[in-house]
Amino acid sequence: MSNMKYIVIPEPGKVEVKEMEKPVLQKGEAILKVLYGGICGSDMGTYKGTFLYASYPRIPGHEFSAEVVEVGENSHGIKKGMIVTANPYFNCGKCYSCRRGFVNCCTSNQTLGAQRDGIFRQYYSMPIERIYDGKGLDALTLAMIEPFCISYHSVQRTSVKAGDKVLVVGAGPIGLFAVMAAKLKGAEVYVSDMMQNRLDKALEIGAAGVIRTDKEDFAERVKAITSGDGFDVCIECVGLPQTFQNCIDAAAFRGRIGLVGVGKQKLDFAFTQIQTKELDIFGSRNALKKDFIELIDLVKSGGCDVTRIITDVYELNEAEKAFTDMANDPNSRLKSVIKIG
Repeated sequence: MSNMKYIVIPEPGKVEVKEMEKPVLQKGEAILKVLYGGICGSDMGTYKGTFLYASYPRIPGHEFSAEVVEVGENSHGIKKGMIVTANPYFNCGKCYSCRRGFVNCCTSNQTLGAQRDGIFRQYYSMPIERIYDGKGLDALTLAMIEPFCISYHSVQRTSVKAGDKVLVVGAGPIGLFAVMAAKLKGAEVYVSDMMQNRLDKALEIGAAGVIRTDKEDFAERVKAITSGDGFDVCIECVGLPQTFQNCIDAAAFRGRIGLVGVGKQKLDFAFTQIQTKELDIFGSRNALKKDFIELIDLVKSGGCDVTRIITDVYELNEAEKAFTDMANDPNSRLKSVIKIG
């Protein structure tokens, strides 16, 4: 049996490229040759030791594109040679969430690269029903569909609609994808962050305006942008107590808040604000099959260019550099991608 290379984080602050046996085709699965893998914020959290779900050693990665190199007969239309992406959130199928169809928030959810070893390896055996045809999209674009799905799901959860004023809190990759997703719904989107280069990127992809939270009075800017009304929807994409508080403060009375960011810290706040404003607060976790399918179609139709947030592409043997560069200079990097195959 031949070997393949894979990337592993053995402990916080370390990244190694090692070898392991290639997978053998199993019934109901397809062997994928992984092409590109995006470094997610959760992967960086695992590297830095700050990710809520991190354990070690861990093979990171769940944003990816791949070529189908082995597959048996199946009813899902997956064929050898297809360039695909896949759903990386493994659910139990038995819990109350799964029984109701909310498989994205399975009580025993295991996401690749988080609760189970991930996709940063040259080959991976994936259940066929989780694989989605890229419909001709190039491999680099397809690797961005999963993170886009995270943001798109939050926009769906908060029922963003045409004419809504939306504030995206955090201009990292997930925040920028939230801008794209909300704009697809016809919303007027604003973004807050502390990094000017990220706010510049938000404007470049169509944000109507930005708030530099470390240099501007947040409350005054919200008041000015919304004529004192507050935002119809606030989407939190950071995972810090202050950024959640910003959403509560910025939301209009009867506004909607989507929580996407993942963090370990606790928030002490005047919770009666939720009652006073009659806020709707929606947790948003992972994504659903329909999110993947809809976004593949939307991106293919030219709805938006998801590769615009990619700032760096590394080779497989540069994995350690990819993580250290991101950790040491996050200001100049948005989305780093590793070319695996």
